[in-house]
Amino acid sequence: MHKLTDYRCPLVAILRGLTTDDATTVGAILFEAGFRLIEVPLNREGACAAITSLKRIAPSDAMVGGGTVLKPEDVDAVAEAGGEFIVSPNCVPAVIRQATDRGMLALPGVCTPTEAFAALDAGASGLKIFPAEMIPPSVVKAWRSVLPQDVYLIPVGGIHPNNIAAYVDAGASGFGIGGQLYRPGVDPSTLRRAAEAFMSARQPLLPSH
Repeated sequence: MHKLTDYRCPLVAILRGLTTDDATTVGAILFEAGFRLIEVPLNREGACAAITSLKRIAPSDAMVGGGTVLKPEDVDAVAEAGGEFIVSPNCVPAVIRQATDRGMLALPGVCTPTEAFAALDAGASGLKIFPAEMIPPSVVKAWRSVLPQDVYLIPVGGIHPNNIAAYVDAGASGFGIGGQLYRPGVDPSTLRRAAEAFMSARQPLLPSH
């Protein structure tokens, strides 16, 4: 089982609306570009089948998981599809505990320090800072000053290649990337260019050790 600490400045590809038919093509492009964390939100039909398809082609150092996980039974569905982590837009301790009980990583969404500490108390593996449009780097810096230093902070929402450096300087550990990377029906060449742009922006931000 991989841990978040296995990944330096991880970029989580959020594939909302991914169909089973497109999963293999989309996944192959992202894995080839260097993405190693892929999330398929559950609030679209066929999400779990897409997770299973992605797992079949995932490199050994990659993880596939489910997003928009709102209930403990959603955790079970992701696990049964082969997913290794769950991401939520909110902080529900029962969901976090169900994921950790099943040996999965749990990344709940938080937008206040109170929610952040509640999520950590419930056993969260890292924190999804959401929506990042409302939480600029200056706020992330303030959070970093009070949260445990080893906690992974992953802003999600409005993330693009031009703003990730400011977030990393403020203390972000990685990012979740949705519509700036993938939208249903995107052609492969456009997806490949977007993936490469994010990877190029990430490269100079990687820790030197």
